Amino acid sequence: MSLILCIETATDSCSVCVASDKNILALKESHNSRAHASLLSVFIDEILASIKMPYQELDAIAVSCGPGSYTGLRIGAATAKGLCYALDKPLIAVPTLESMTAIFMDTNSGCDLFCPMLDARRMEVYTALFNHNMEYIKPVEAVILESNFLEEELKNKKISFFGNGSAKFREICNNHNALFAEEFNLSATGLISLAYQKYQQKQFEDIAYFEPFYLKDFAGPKK
Repeated sequence: MSLILCIETATDSCSVCVASDKNILALKESHNSRAHASLLSVFIDEILASIKMPYQELDAIAVSCGPGSYTGLRIGAATAKGLCYALDKPLIAVPTLESMTAIFMDTNSGCDLFCPMLDARRMEVYTALFNHNMEYIKPVEAVILESNFLEEELKNKKISFFGNGSAKFREICNNHNALFAEEFNLSATGLISLAYQKYQQKQFEDIAYFEPFYLKDFAGPKK
């Protein structure tokens, strides 16, 4: 049995959960919040207290590693690395777009491919394309959206678009094979199965050198 603390801060959602293998033991999250720095440690304390689990009983810490919000990723990574160092536990990094797809696939299967999208300012998104086996059809990239995005794939396949960047594409896409989620919230629960697989395979990060996958350099506030 593995006990893994999962941390998700890549977007406005601040979410933490504890899982035993692939089963959720405790979950606490806040969506549409930018208070990661003040909420994250409190949430972790509260969920561990709710199941009467000392920190030392954890077997590993998993964190959503990006792409996503620069500040959110930095806070999540710093917290996870600090816990791993203090507790002498392994660190597991889970790509954010994979975590998103894992969540979406749990309740949505009526399509051929899955396209998570994270807002990256203006008409740009961080995105990738997955099949039902969670295999990459297209790699992670930053894309400036145009109406013909994934035009070839959409000719004969139904693709689900979801995440906080998908609304941008919905406004300019007229393809009937493009399906759009009405609502989608990123959650630490999306890390569970992926983190468990990595734990079983001992795919751990070097705590001293681990950095989130920002994909792009931090651009600073809008002028």
